[in-house]
Amino acid sequence: MKLSLAVMGLIVLLVSAACQAITLKLDPQIDLLVLDGRKISGSLLKGADSLELERGQHQFLFRVEQLRDAHKDASLRYQSAPMIVTFNAQVKTIIFRLPALENRRERLHFDRTLNFQLVDERGQEIASKRDRLPASAESDMEKAMILYNRNGQIASVPHFATVSDGAATAFPVEAEFVWIDEAQSPTIKRWFHRFDQATRQQLLSLVKLLRTS
Repeated sequence: MKLSLAVMGLIVLLVSAACQAITLKLDPQIDLLVLDGRKISGSLLKGADSLELERGQHQFLFRVEQLRDAHKDASLRYQSAPMIVTFNAQVKTIIFRLPALENRRERLHFDRTLNFQLVDERGQEIASKRDRLPASAESDMEKAMILYNRNGQIASVPHFATVSDGAATAFPVEAEFVWIDEAQSPTIKRWFHRFDQATRQQLLSLVKLLRTS
């Protein structure tokens, strides 16, 4: 019980520290696939409309999916090609805005021009580099992004191609928090999922230190 409270206290401290971080607000139609060189699991952002990131350089691989009324008319189902965006931001909030995608013409224009927007809390557009991931690379997007970043492409970030294999044990939430009271566990895991990989690793290190002390 005391350890659970200690972890909750650490999360509160991380939330306070997150005031210095970036809040990324996602459109519900965006499927985030790879963040800063690492694959994002489907459960990670389930039910979340935002994600906390460290200030600085980031790279997203994402696609846009529209499934509304797809069971009635397959032509209404839309899935964009995987798109890459790289930016360097020191703002408080980044809002991911998509253009209108109501018909075939608008969707084709979006696929061709990548005309989405990243804007800050004041509505100012954030400078970014954009590209598409070749369709042939979709079988393993994490590896594809490593190769993309190594090859000096339009939106590549070389240091995201050198993420250590140790980081591949991405977010062992279930294994790390099995000892927490069941009543508190959902809350802790929900907060844990809001943070980026670096912050999660810091939290897990602190948890391990508390457990062994």
